[in-house]
Amino acid sequence: MKIISQTKAHGGVQGVYSHLSTSCRCDMTFAVFIPPQAREAPCPVVWYLSGLTCTHANVMDKGEYRRMAAELGLIVVCPDTSPRGADIPDEKDNWQFGSGAGFYLDATQEPYAKNYRMYSYVAEELPALIAAEFPADMARQAIFGHSMGGHGALTIALKNPQRFKSCSAFAPIAQPSTAGWSKPAFEKYLGKDEASWRSCDATSLIDDGYRFPEFLVDQGTSDGFLDDGLRPWLLEAACAKAGIPLKLRMQDGYDHSYLFISSFMDDHLRWHAERL
Repeated sequence: MKIISQTKAHGGVQGVYSHLSTSCRCDMTFAVFIPPQAREAPCPVVWYLSGLTCTHANVMDKGEYRRMAAELGLIVVCPDTSPRGADIPDEKDNWQFGSGAGFYLDATQEPYAKNYRMYSYVAEELPALIAAEFPADMARQAIFGHSMGGHGALTIALKNPQRFKSCSAFAPIAQPSTAGWSKPAFEKYLGKDEASWRSCDATSLIDDGYRFPEFLVDQGTSDGFLDDGLRPWLLEAACAKAGIPLKLRMQDGYDHSYLFISSFMDDHLRWHAERL
């Protein structure tokens, strides 16, 4: 692991790091905020997964999480959203696929299967590195995210309910296997057999029997992607049918930006801290 930067913030340390990933077969960059309480004892870990076009830096620069994380004693880990590099297959003119759009799944189709293994990276490889290198209490973990990352948080939590104490999301893509802006990416990553997509789709996982104790979701009513891409009512219906408590808060007038996310960041961190 290489240290790119370490900067004091709210009594803790905001760091940016990189390492050679065996899952993605390239150098991966990630951010970690260590609260001041970690000087005394290991602290619980909250994972934040970013959305389409983002890197680790978007939430680090705009998410306004450090003050509350320092108050609550939470380590916040912010991975990248995809593998990157000159040798990584990509569609440079397509912001909904490739670089910045890994969808937190493991691709099965060539030429993407070699590098686009973001599920394995976020769910397995990076947690092992965090456990080895940081003062983290890995028995207490939570996960949340935004848009593509909100969906990623839901799927990873549903597949690993024994690991995560809580899960929340900002404007998640509720059913990417049928949304216009994500369905083409699923076909390129996973092939034409749509039945194989179900294991990477939150609402399908719930319909297929996967369970999690509860979810918190915030969604802006003025989000331009609401009706065609995000469709939280699909998640609401799946949770209701499965008996999963879902606290869906439709936030009047808010859009899809980090102004929306930062407005409710404290609420989400408190939600996770209570359950951790």
